[in-house]
Amino acid sequence: MPGRDASMAELATVLQRSIDHPVVDQTGLSGRYDFDLEFLPDDTQFNGALRDVIKPEVAYRYDLFAALQQQLGMKLEAKKGPVEALVIDRARRPSEN
Repeated sequence: MPGRDASMAELATVLQRSIDHPVVDQTGLSGRYDFDLEFLPDDTQFNGALRDVIKPEVAYRYDLFAALQQQLGMKLEAKKGPVEALVIDRARRPSEN
């Protein structure tokens, strides 16, 4: 996964899509960075979209979490906290006009 001129907030957004859980940037890093993150996605990441793209001969030995830690020095930690949610408490048919 290449990152070019990427902020940590942008990386968090991509990671959130990959693992289908909220990811919040708490690194305190405000710069922009270039990186190449090499990992072998499993079928649950990126909705399985990369399953057919990765060729066995170029498969990397790290899963996403290990690659983040070993290649970028970052760690995803599970924490509890507030999240935004949309709640629909009632629905009615529209009136005829």
